[in-house]
Order: sequence, then C-alpha cells, then structure tokens
Amino acid sequence: MGKTSKDKRDIFYRLAKEQGWRARSAFKLIHIDQKFNILNGVTRAVDLCAAPGSWSQVLSRCLYKNNEEKDKVKIIAVDLQAMAPLDGVIQIQGDITKIETAKAIIDHFGGEDQKAQLVICDGAPDVTGLHDIDEYIQSQLLLAALSITTHVLMAGGNFVAKIFRGKDTSLLYSQLKIFFEKVSIAKPASSRNSSIEAFVVCQNYRCPEGYIPQMINPMIDDVKVIQNATDSIVNKTLIPFVVCGDLSGYDSDMSYNLNHDDTDSEYTYHEVVQKPISPAYKEILDKLKNCSIKHKAITINHESE
Repeated sequence: MGKTSKDKRDIFYRLAKEQGWRARSAFKLIHIDQKFNILNGVTRAVDLCAAPGSWSQVLSRCLYKNNEEKDKVKIIAVDLQAMAPLDGVIQIQGDITKIETAKAIIDHFGGEDQKAQLVICDGAPDVTGLHDIDEYIQSQLLLAALSITTHVLMAGGNFVAKIFRGKDTSLLYSQLKIFFEKVSIAKPASSRNSSIEAFVVCQNYRCPEGYIPQMINPMIDDVKVIQNATDSIVNKTLIPFVVCGDLSGYDSDMSYNLNHDDTDSEYTYHEVVQKPISPAYKEILDKLKNCSIKHKAITINHESE
C-alpha cells in the first residue's frame, strides 16, 4: 500500500496532518465545542489521558487565542505515558486514580480556590472488538476520570469524556446527572458511524450536598458499593443524543479525492505531525526485522554451500 492510501480513505486524518494536529481526534473536540461552546471563557483546563496530545493542542490554540490575558491561561495534560512537549501546556506524567495526581493539578492552578473550569478526557483502552467487554472497560475509565474530576473541577465547570454506547449507557448517564446540571451524549461528525464511541458533555458541575470527593480505582473498588455510598436517588431518564459538527461538511465514513478542495494542483503528502515516542509495536517490529535478517543470512549460507 502506498503512502497516500490512508489519506484517500480518511478526510479527517488528512486534514489533521495538513493543519498540524497530532491526531484526527482533534476535530472531535472542535466539533463538540461548536455545538456546546465548552471552551468559551475558559482559562484553566485539564486534559486527562492526553497522549498523543491532539486535544491539548486544541485547548492551547483556542484558549490562548480567545483570552487577551495570556498569562492567566493554564492548561494541564495528564497521562501515564510520556508525551512530546506542547507550547503552553504543562505536563504531568501520573495516574488519574491517585490522589497525588489530583493534588499536583490543584497546585499548578494555585490552590483550592483556583480549580479547573474544564476537564476533558479522550482516553480509551485498546479495544478487543467484543463490544460488551470494551464498553465495560471504557465505563470504568470514565468512572476514574469522573472521580479525579470531583477533586479538581470548580463549581459550574464542565466535563467532557469518551464513552462506548451500550446497554449500560443509561446507568452512566444517571451517575453523571448526580454531579452535573445538564448531561448530553454527542456524536461528532468526525467520529466514524461504524464506531460505538460517543462523548458525554456534562455542564455546570454541582457537587451533591454532603458528598465528599474520593478517588475510585475501578479495578479494585466495587462500583455498586460506590454507587450506593450516598443517599442520592438515581432515576433513569431519556438521554439526548446530539450529532455535532457541520452536517453538510465532511463525512468521516466517506472517501474523498486527495485534492478535497477541488483544485487541480498536485497533492502534497504530509507526514504525521507527531509520531509515537515508544509505540507498543516497535519491539515486535524489531524482532521481525532481526528474524528476517537471520533468515536471509541462513539462506545465503546454504546457497554458498
């Protein structure tokens, strides 16, 4: 397959490289903001599970552009993995299930009275293709993200996170509704229709009376025990499903000509903005390469004999 094969079949992948985004997922946050205006007036934001950094890029470009007092803008990116540096973004390499990470975020903002106005999370596990398992694991990641959010988000703040739609979506919605005045589930135009992903957009954080924020590790803690830890009554409600992004614009499931702007100029291929620092597949590729070299050497020796 040629270098441009992926460029041909994915318009947002191509646009991401042309516009300098680290990943096509940048357009998902852009489309969510176009619908919900979550970046309006924000000067303090946290990006959880940030690597490779496309959502942090959107925050950096938008927040510094929209605020006249640049020195008041603070953006914190959190991830277990190392991430290539970004201008105007503070990086914390830490675990979102640890209280130390929450304290580090608050310290960077300047204390309890200067918490985040926006928390976003585009994190997701490596999918197995088994939707029930993938949905469950993603819901546990969302629970961990919500847990640290209750520590670092100011009253009235907003929270955006990825979910996998499934039979337990209503339960997640009910849990989030405890903490936020308005909860919507959005499907950006840049998110493929074939994908079960969507995003919860939670607006106006309001900590329940008597609730004490606590760190929840979904791999250890019993979710049912945590769910019943307060006296709040959870009622199932209808979930608003919102498609965001210009519906007359690009379709993420369509294939477009390389020159999508209908010009006759020759197409220019763009390299990926930021390649992975230490991808998980590097080790196996090196092993395959070494095996191939050894196989060729053995073949040459046999031929020479």
